[in-house]
Amino acid sequence: MIDMEHSLIGLGDLPDEILLILLKKLENIEVLNSLIGVNKRFSTIGRDLTFTSHLSLMTCSSNNSIHHPLPEPMLNRFCSQISPEIHDKIKWLDLESTSIQRILATKYPNLNRLGLYVIDVEKAMSLFVGKVFFRFIQTCFNVQFIPLQEISQ
Repeated sequence: MIDMEHSLIGLGDLPDEILLILLKKLENIEVLNSLIGVNKRFSTIGRDLTFTSHLSLMTCSSNNSIHHPLPEPMLNRFCSQISPEIHDKIKWLDLESTSIQRILATKYPNLNRLGLYVIDVEKAMSLFVGKVFFRFIQTCFNVQFIPLQEISQ
């Protein structure tokens, strides 16, 4: 008979299939923040497309009406450690206004959807009209802008 009262079972003891079922109950950014860099097995699970293709890099109130930035340590870790490992797997990003420029400083070659939340008109205009937007387009989609003077010559 197994003495369940004194047995210790950790997450590392569970098969990958069970871990995936449990982890799908969490937000993808929480999974990435918890697993990437722990060990080879957990990093591999965290890099799975299930957790990397669509990221919401903000926190929401319980009724999803108010969007807040990620806590600073989590945002720092995402930008410095997590994003470089998974940037090529990200297809969709949801961002709030205070972290847009930091997050979009990375190249996302497969990004095809971008959700912007809690952004005022002036900030949106600066993103979509200014150098930040063009740098984002160049970085994400490997686009090269040629000045009109070079075309006419």
